[in-house]
Amino acid sequence: MEMIHDIPVKTADGGETTLADHAGKVLLIVNTASKCGFTPQYEGLEALHRRYAGRGFSVLAFPCNQFGAQEPGDAAEIANFCTTRYDVTFPVLGKIDVNGNNTAPLYKALKQAAPGVLGTKAIKWNFTKFLIDRAGKVVGRHGPTTAPQALAEEIERLL
Repeated sequence: MEMIHDIPVKTADGGETTLADHAGKVLLIVNTASKCGFTPQYEGLEALHRRYAGRGFSVLAFPCNQFGAQEPGDAAEIANFCTTRYDVTFPVLGKIDVNGNNTAPLYKALKQAAPGVLGTKAIKWNFTKFLIDRAGKVVGRHGPTTAPQALAEEIERLL
């Protein structure tokens, strides 16, 4: 598998970058949406980010409009929503597809490394979470119903 930090990802402004700036950190990568029943998880994600950022942890959000068209906004609208509604300070990257023909390369790698229940690869809904260790290895996949705070112990072990 390609190193997770070398995989190209979209920036919020439509450019391209990699996760190289996050190499050596524990990461929680989440596909997000502003109009989802799980959207209040932004609060818990931000709490984790603030709690552990100083120890080498970051949440990375990837907005996705593939589930019920629950992320219809453009980058500016998404950024405004995240900062004004949830005071998000973690990186919110470019809107992506997590399933289908246009699946972002990062999500192809994440799903390959950590299949879901019964080996399924598809992301089932918004707020699916992938935990990445400092070496860039996917060490966990958690469904949308897993509250961010439920991951604190697992994050602590990786830090």
